[in-house]
Amino acid sequence: MDKQEQALGLLQAAVESMGGQVRPGQQEMVKHVVEALDEERHLLVQAGTGTGKSMGYLIPALAYAQTSPKPVIVSTATLALQSQIVGRDVPRLLESLKGKLSRPMDVSLLKGRSNYLCQYKLGGGYPDEDEGALFSMDERPAASGTVYSPLANEVMKLREWAEHTETGDRDELVPGVSDKAWRQVSVSAMECLGSQKCPMADECFSEMARARASEADVVITNHALLAVSAFEGLNVLPDFDVAIIDEAHELQDRVTSSVAGALSARMVLTAAGGAKRHCAVNVDELTKAAHKLEKSLTGIPTGLMDKGLPEEMGIALNDIVEQSRLVLALTKPEANAPADGGRQTARSQLQAIMDDAIRMLETEERREVLYTTRPREFVDGRGYVESDPGTPATLNVAPLSVAGKLREGLFDGRTVVLTSATLAIGAQFDSVAGSLGLMGAGAPSWEGVDVGSPFDYPKQGILYVAKHLPKPGRQLSAETLDEIEDLITASGGGALVLFTSKRSAEEAAEILRPRLDTEILCQGEGSMKSLVEQFADDRDSCLFGTMTLWQGVDVPGDSCRLVIIDKIPFPRPDDPISKARTEDIARHGGNGFMQVSATHAAIRLAQGAGRLIRSVNDKGVVAVLDSRMATARYGTFLKGSLPPMWPTVDKKTILGVLKRLKP
Repeated sequence: MDKQEQALGLLQAAVESMGGQVRPGQQEMVKHVVEALDEERHLLVQAGTGTGKSMGYLIPALAYAQTSPKPVIVSTATLALQSQIVGRDVPRLLESLKGKLSRPMDVSLLKGRSNYLCQYKLGGGYPDEDEGALFSMDERPAASGTVYSPLANEVMKLREWAEHTETGDRDELVPGVSDKAWRQVSVSAMECLGSQKCPMADECFSEMARARASEADVVITNHALLAVSAFEGLNVLPDFDVAIIDEAHELQDRVTSSVAGALSARMVLTAAGGAKRHCAVNVDELTKAAHKLEKSLTGIPTGLMDKGLPEEMGIALNDIVEQSRLVLALTKPEANAPADGGRQTARSQLQAIMDDAIRMLETEERREVLYTTRPREFVDGRGYVESDPGTPATLNVAPLSVAGKLREGLFDGRTVVLTSATLAIGAQFDSVAGSLGLMGAGAPSWEGVDVGSPFDYPKQGILYVAKHLPKPGRQLSAETLDEIEDLITASGGGALVLFTSKRSAEEAAEILRPRLDTEILCQGEGSMKSLVEQFADDRDSCLFGTMTLWQGVDVPGDSCRLVIIDKIPFPRPDDPISKARTEDIARHGGNGFMQVSATHAAIRLAQGAGRLIRSVNDKGVVAVLDSRMATARYGTFLKGSLPPMWPTVDKKTILGVLKRLKP
């Protein structure tokens, strides 16, 4: 029996055991993945909604791992999918394949170090950076009469959990705790003392997870760890020859975000204070450098620094590098020194600011982007706005492109399968392939395949473009609000309304609630899980939200019969990385707008539209309230990324359809 036949037999056995039928696209996906792994060729496979792509790659992964000395890495972008694979898909699959595989298979979960509870920190081995916060005054007295803060209550909850958890994984704790509380019991990779020095190394949850992963057949991880492995060359993952990347449309952005750096005067002062407090070293010169940086970042406009560093800022960064290096040398522990969490934390902060300052001074050589940001604050009547320009900015650095590093650190010498429901635009995979390092001179060979979807989109869905509406601006127009009202009134609810900004979602919900009889749920007014469950349970409710909902909602049936998209999801005009990439492509003779902004929008439009049809029985309408989809030259390109639904610009027709769809 050849490898394809074996994998297809496993697929058949698994699906039948679960009471289902093998889907054609699922079968095609298994064939292509098995072939790619066998021939050691990279594969981009688009598997539409309903294909069953998780099983389409997990079965080939398990079949391959039976005879491989190294684990297969499976990477996801979101914790939700990671949890689904580990908590639901894998256990069901392994149970259905009992006796069908050559040996029992071990599937392990691996996350970054900060996702695991640190036993040494929990035991007081690290200093409390929020001194006094745990026992500040609060209105709720404890049974003993002591008054605890909410933070202290969360930490006590963590201490109780630590007594019985076997994994130390933050996501195991339900309900969870705040980020601030979790920082009291976790450390970053740089803060970690390491297995050689930590007194509690044998009880370290992170090390235990890494040990399990090194012995596993399949390791489920995330794009952030994959990025660190590819860019930094660190051994954060077990050695592997095969990687399967799910949610691959997110890989470029997740990798960029994971390896970006930031530096502010406050960060430098915090590092200096930590070194003084825990290492008893003079940091006066480092403090002076921090104030120089603060002065250089005060009043400077936010956004892309396409003309490079101002002289004053460059001097401040040079001083930070020199003084950080000096303090690191002075605080280096002796070879046999006992473990010291405070010293390690201080040195990790110094190392981080020095590394980022060096990157910022060498952006041109490293082909990186330099830009400034300020926090955004909510202001009544104005929504989320940037802080006052008088507030010192934060300096940021990120790679202009991740293609070269991914080619070298991920694709070279390995076999990589990339999959998503939205990888191709039209029938072309070139845009995604190029952004990840699979195009151009010296690029490795790859194949792109679309295994289709089990849904009959022309019969199940209608794409309505509101051609009559004015071109959208930064603010929601009265015409757009009227259009949303008309569509929801006709459908009687059951609408998922997707906005490109949180401010627009909140404003629309506030204005339309008095005008509609249906209940409107809005992102931010409850946990995402509870809002989606409420939306699914009440078929006539509506859910308004932003990018999280564009990709994270799976509500089959009548509860989601209308998806409204307020406008084309182009990157924000002031997004510095998109702007820098657009300009770089233009300098090299390409069409920066189409390769960056239009491609970004096309993939996200496809994700948003994909919320509508989630089963073979679903029917409904996707309404795009951006007339540019019908009038602009790039409209055809964008529509080519969407499922092949029946198209119309006739509002009267759509209102009639929605009335008939009303349960």
